Amino acid sequence: MSSCLYSGDLESAEIFFMSYVVEQLPENKAKITVTIPAEEVTEACHVAAEHMAEDVTIPGYRPGKAPYEAIKQKIGEMAILEHATEDLVRQTFVAAMVEADLDVVGQPFFAMEKLAPDNEFIYTAEIALMPQITKLADWTKLSVEKKDTEPTKELLEQAKADIVRMQTKEVKAEAGRALTMGDKAIVNLTMKKDGVVLEGGESKNHGVFTNESYYVPGFVDEILGLKEGDEKTFTLNFPEEHYQKHLAGQPVDFTIKLNEIFLLQPPMFDDAFAVTVGLTSASEMEEKLMENLRAENVIEEARRLDKAVLDLVADKSTFDIIPDLLVNQEIEKMTHELEHQVTSQGMDFTQYLASINKSLTDLKIDFTPAALQRIKVGIILKKISADDKVMVDAAVVDAELDKIAEQYKDDAEAAKQIYEPQYRDYIERQMVNRKTIDLLKEKMVK
Repeated sequence: MSSCLYSGDLESAEIFFMSYVVEQLPENKAKITVTIPAEEVTEACHVAAEHMAEDVTIPGYRPGKAPYEAIKQKIGEMAILEHATEDLVRQTFVAAMVEADLDVVGQPFFAMEKLAPDNEFIYTAEIALMPQITKLADWTKLSVEKKDTEPTKELLEQAKADIVRMQTKEVKAEAGRALTMGDKAIVNLTMKKDGVVLEGGESKNHGVFTNESYYVPGFVDEILGLKEGDEKTFTLNFPEEHYQKHLAGQPVDFTIKLNEIFLLQPPMFDDAFAVTVGLTSASEMEEKLMENLRAENVIEEARRLDKAVLDLVADKSTFDIIPDLLVNQEIEKMTHELEHQVTSQGMDFTQYLASINKSLTDLKIDFTPAALQRIKVGIILKKISADDKVMVDAAVVDAELDKIAEQYKDDAEAAKQIYEPQYRDYIERQMVNRKTIDLLKEKMVK
């Protein structure tokens, strides 16, 4: 059974009275029940109706001059009530959280318990309480080894091959020429399993580089020798280790029509090639590649060390129960982050899930350990920054906001939002976290 921890009454400029009760729930969660008297609900409905009427034409009345009863008849009483309760919840929930001094994390889950015209309004919010660290690891005695950032010979050779590939010219082959190894083929491709076209298994004008190794084994051999306009059907077994388990090791029917052939003419990695990219010699080009690889390695190593020190402290510390509510919210956040990343690259998220042979549920289950770790890391950063009094000067935060706003100098509304208190708090927290991570790395990285 949950027990009552606190109850109280609040006053504010907009809400005369309300009462709330906070109940402790299992697994470090709480539920707050807020009751707003009927007269306050009625007043909020009148305010909401006035706002809603600004966008509605009511015959016989000038805009903004219609009485409440006329607005109610036009819009509907429940529509007004629902609009009013949005403001009521926003005002009263925040006030109750502050008054009850609850250290909450994540987003609340609201439920309307009683909502009817001319009645008191009762809603509940289930919230996750901030888990506490029961034992913080002595991070001053922990260490993480840094790695060498000097590029390997293999990495350099790959970079040289990449720049040559990017500058490779494609020249259309003469009519009647057969496809040979090293050419690029433009094909219409259809893949079927048991007579049914596979999901994503049909494409037109698909480019095939015959010297690449990532195709189904035997695919390139089957199309070598074809000429423009030729068609061919053949069957190949997908690799046993293919990521789509239902196709791994299975026979698939391919139908190919060869549309065009292009000859690939890669440049030599020499002084002449260097001049075409604005350098003086092959040796200078190689050194530029080395500089870029070093810079990339330094950035990547810094990211790795960030994660390594935080993970180590989290793994060596112990925590209160972390609420499922909080874990699920973190999983949802990670899912949305991945979906944004996938769609920003022009891919459909549903098709992406199909390509890795996972359902959305599978993906969220896979995210669970990482979500738990992200939560622990967030708690640790907050604890260490508080213990060590890590702060950022207001002038430094102002300078960072100015720097961000400069990117939106042509969008006045966006620039204005950057200086809103909520966004300022977010940037300040990010900067404090950065300083805290640097403090950890200063002590822990060897």
